[in-house]
Amino acid sequence: MSLQVEKLEHNMAKLTIEVGEDEVEKALQAAYNKNKNKMSIPGFRKGKVPRQMLEKMYGPAVFYEDAANILIPNAYGKEVKESELEIVSQPDIDIVQIEKGKPFIFSAQVALKPEVVLGAYKGVSVPKTDLEVTEEEIIKEIDRERENNARTVAVLDRPVKDKDITLIDFEGFVDGTPFEGGKGENHSLTIGSHSFIDTFEEQLIGKQIGEKVEVHVTFPKEYHVKELAGKPAMFQVTIKEIKEKELPELDDEFASEVSEFETLEEYKGDIREKILKRKEENAKREKEDAVLQAIIDQATMDIPEAMIETQARQSVEDYVGRLSSQGLSIDQYFQFTGLNMEKFLAQMRPMAEQRIKGGLVLEAVVKAENIEPTEEELQEELKRMAEAYHMEEENVNDFIDEELKKQIKKDMAMKKAVEFIVEHAVEE
Repeated sequence: MSLQVEKLEHNMAKLTIEVGEDEVEKALQAAYNKNKNKMSIPGFRKGKVPRQMLEKMYGPAVFYEDAANILIPNAYGKEVKESELEIVSQPDIDIVQIEKGKPFIFSAQVALKPEVVLGAYKGVSVPKTDLEVTEEEIIKEIDRERENNARTVAVLDRPVKDKDITLIDFEGFVDGTPFEGGKGENHSLTIGSHSFIDTFEEQLIGKQIGEKVEVHVTFPKEYHVKELAGKPAMFQVTIKEIKEKELPELDDEFASEVSEFETLEEYKGDIREKILKRKEENAKREKEDAVLQAIIDQATMDIPEAMIETQARQSVEDYVGRLSSQGLSIDQYFQFTGLNMEKFLAQMRPMAEQRIKGGLVLEAVVKAENIEPTEEELQEELKRMAEAYHMEEENVNDFIDEELKKQIKKDMAMKKAVEFIVEHAVEE
């Protein structure tokens, strides 16, 4: 077995791998064993036809595809591992030669991890974050709690207004004809919730209980029901009930009911602390992002397209996994959003490229500053992992091989690199 590496433009490479005749023969025999029970010749029981006869009858290439599928993964994996190339994409395979009695030759076009030339990464300037908590923010937070504790009361003496909870019957028509799914009875609709399309809710404002209203709207062009997308529609709506939320008084009694505090001032003080903590956490993340982006902007790297595509596909797979854990399939998600796989990949591409750039830059900082976690820091991390997975600390090492430990140390070094660049940044 042999490997030839041809470096191409934009950090791409063409790997040409040659597999010896003996391995080719073994793969052809394995392909024959896999398929012999599916093939027959008159005069022979199924599965008993000699390989030579099948090759003569169906042609010498009859087992080539299966043989190639056996040879390629093993040969590619072995040669790539021994080459120590940093490959960052799926291989684009092309078979060069496959023939009985000759070496098997195939090529794999791959993306290689690009070199990063760092610009300034210490002392970069980022905007200073405002951590002031205003009275308006505190009241807004408290008002949300008042909303959660509001009681709903019937309204009989006025028309519909914004934020009212209405009970309606409705039927929709397109070109004068009712459409499927366009009818509902005793439907609860909060005005201003934007749960109905276009200006449906706004057109109910000012209308009275018992009033029949014609509501005219246009379906969005990207509406999930294609037959309705972009079309104007008319809904006949009957308003049956109007209700509104009655908020509790903002006083000491309210504070004692919704918190552990006896007075409104104590409650507001606690809200202030929580908002401040949230702002500090957000500011920390924003500063990390801003510093990293500033360093990315000053760095030089040539990222191969195949690397971005691979990362985008990985992001899609991760998203599909999260959807699956919520009981949704990707096809259902596409139906709800009007996307397809091509559009979804395009949507993921900018995030994939940004993730790659951030990772490459942090790796370059790790290398430039010789950042490496200490053995004590590693053991502390393993201890945290043991607690997270409810394992005995001494048992963690039994489940972690050297390769995984190496990855854990790399992740720790990347986190330390983030801390390093943030520590050396300047807020202005």
